[in-house]
Amino acid sequence: DAAAVAMARALVALVALGLCWAPGPGGAAAAAATARPNLLLLLMDDMGWGDLGAFGEPSKETPNLDQMASEGMLFLDFYTANPLCSPSRAALLTGRLPIRNGFYTTNAHARNAYTPQNIVGGIPDSELLLPELLKKAGYTNKIIGKWHLGHRPQFHPLKHGFDEWFGSPNCHFGPYDNKAAPNIPVYRDWEMVGRYYEDFNIDLKTGEANLTQIYLQEALDFISRQQASQQPFFLYWAIDATHAPVYASKHFLGTSQRGLYGDAVREIDDSIGKILKHLQKLGISENTFVFFTSDNGAALISAPKQGGSNGRFLCGKQTTFEGGMREPAIAWWPGHIPAGRGIDFCPGQNVSGVTTHTKEEHTTLPLLFHLGRDPGEKYPLSFASAEYQGVMERISNVVRQHQVTMVPGEPQLNVCDKAVMNWSPPGCEKLGKCLKPPESEPKKCIWPH
Repeated sequence: DAAAVAMARALVALVALGLCWAPGPGGAAAAAATARPNLLLLLMDDMGWGDLGAFGEPSKETPNLDQMASEGMLFLDFYTANPLCSPSRAALLTGRLPIRNGFYTTNAHARNAYTPQNIVGGIPDSELLLPELLKKAGYTNKIIGKWHLGHRPQFHPLKHGFDEWFGSPNCHFGPYDNKAAPNIPVYRDWEMVGRYYEDFNIDLKTGEANLTQIYLQEALDFISRQQASQQPFFLYWAIDATHAPVYASKHFLGTSQRGLYGDAVREIDDSIGKILKHLQKLGISENTFVFFTSDNGAALISAPKQGGSNGRFLCGKQTTFEGGMREPAIAWWPGHIPAGRGIDFCPGQNVSGVTTHTKEEHTTLPLLFHLGRDPGEKYPLSFASAEYQGVMERISNVVRQHQVTMVPGEPQLNVCDKAVMNWSPPGCEKLGKCLKPPESEPKKCIWPH
C-alpha cells in the first residue's frame, strides 16, 4: 500500500502539471483529449478514515462515495502532512511540509497551530501553489468553501492562483457579537457578500444550514461554464459541514443513523454523487481527474454528535497517531484509473501509557509500532528489542539527512492581533457591514491544542 500511496501522489502531481495521462481506448486521439485533464479536488473537513462505507463504516450511508471507490481506486493508507486544518491545507496546495512553507509555530514545542481570525500570518508570497502552476498551463481555477491560509488582503486566494472564490477565509465559528469579535465573512471572488450567522445562517440548536447546497450549486455552475468554454479547469471543493459545529440542510436532517454528523456526511455524499453525474452528463468524466480526501482525521473531541470515526486507528485530529494522520482517499477517472478495493475494519481503542493528555518527550526514544501487525498502534515495540534497534538505526539516518537539508520557512503562526480580524473585509462598504477594529496589539498566539 505504501507503493500505492506514492503512486497516487505522483499521479496527482503529474496530472496537475499536464504531463501525465493514461490513454484509454482510442489511442492518440484519446491521449490528445486528455493532455490537459480537468482536475477536481474534493477536500473534506475533519472527516475520518472510518466515515465511509467503503472503509468499513457499518451503517453504509455513503452510496455515492462507495460507488466512486468501486469505480476508481481506494487508498487505504493515504496520509496528510499535518493533523490540523491550516498546515494540512498549506502542504496540500504547495507540496511542501508545514515546516518549509511556514505553517507552524515556535511559540511552544510540539503544539498544533492554525489560522483563527486573529492570526497575523498566512501563506507567504514565496510559496508556489498548485493553482499558480495550473494557471500557467492554461487552467481556470476556482475554490469553493474554506481557504484557511490567511484572511488578510495579501493572503487572498485570488492572489495565489485562483480565478474565482466562493467561501470563507476561516472556519464557520460563531455567532459573534461584532464587538469583541466580528462574524466571519463569506466571499464571492474579491469581496465579501455577507457574514456567517447574519446572511448565511447556521442554526446551532438544530444544525440546519443550507451551505452544502450552495456549495454544490456553485460547483455545478462552474463545471458547466468551463465545459461550455472548452477550457481546462481546476476546482478545489473544500467544504466544511463535518467540522464542528456540524450542519446539514433541512432535507437531510434526521436521516442518518449516526445523528447530525451522519446527516452532514449523507448530504456531502449526495452532493458528490450529483457532481460526478454532472461530469458524466456533460460528457467530460473521461477527461476529469477527481480526487477525494480529508484535511485530517476526525475530531474525537467533538464526537459522537459533532465528530466522525477514524475506524480502528488510534486517536484523531490534533495527534500524529494514525487516526490523526491517515485519511480516506479515493481517485476517480473513468477510462484511466482501474477499479480499486475496499476494506471493513473494526473500531479502535485508547492505549494506556501511549495516549496521554500531557506533553511527553519521545525524541530520544520514540514510540515505534509495526503497522502491519498492529495497525491500531496498541503495542509499542520494546526499546530493548533487536527489531526496535534495527528500525531506529535506519530511521536515524533518514532524520540526520533531513536535518542537514532542512531550510525552515518563516513561521506564520506565532503572532495574533485582534486588530487584524475580519472587521472590514473588502466589499463591506456596499453591504453596510464594516466594523471598527480595535487598536493593534500584537501578541504571541496561545495554542492550547
